[in-house]
Amino acid sequence: MKDLFGKAILDFQTHNAPEDLITETNISEADMMSVAYLFREYREMPKLEKKAMQLAKGRILDVGCGAGSHSLYLQKKGFDVTAVDISEKAIKTCQLRGLNDARIQNILDIENEKFDTILLLMNGTGIFGTLAETSKYLQKLKSLLAPNGQILIDSSDIIYMFDEDEDGGKWIPGEGYYGELTFTVSYKGETEMPFPWLYLDYNTLQNAAHANGLQCKLVSEGNHYDYLAKLF
Repeated sequence: MKDLFGKAILDFQTHNAPEDLITETNISEADMMSVAYLFREYREMPKLEKKAMQLAKGRILDVGCGAGSHSLYLQKKGFDVTAVDISEKAIKTCQLRGLNDARIQNILDIENEKFDTILLLMNGTGIFGTLAETSKYLQKLKSLLAPNGQILIDSSDIIYMFDEDEDGGKWIPGEGYYGELTFTVSYKGETEMPFPWLYLDYNTLQNAAHANGLQCKLVSEGNHYDYLAKLF
């Protein structure tokens, strides 16, 4: 991995001529993303993220923290926050921004710790990669929950991205789950190796949660097929 996402984040933090990120999937064309968006304040966050911030409690784990905006907000509120990301440059940025506990770490490698709230935001199901891997991640997340703990996770039902036929049905690929995408990120003329990224519709997430001994509650829905769920 070239860690282009992390490079863009660190460039923005250090004023090193940041440019827009370019993201592309196997079912969508290239799209520009401003790195500045990853540094948003609470007032600029979508309503689902604001809701997650309001529900956060106790000791908090922010998984895939990126530039650390959610963690910083919660740390300023007085919470004990641990922020993790596999990107070395993203974690460097979090540290430069003042996060007390920011670690280069895969969620699967965390051991012997318990959290009251685990956050997976900005399509938190993405890190699962594929539907087949979802149980492995849910089991790990469950093992990290303190008694009465909660997992706050968001995603989208991307069924809207597929064409409709004359009867209103959707043209969906016959193999695999339609929310399994392949993502490619480009930045400053470099392109990352494609990687799997999972979008889960709520019913599929709920079924996966129940299969792994977790309750699942729909907390809030966004404006465009997106939702925030609570697993406990």
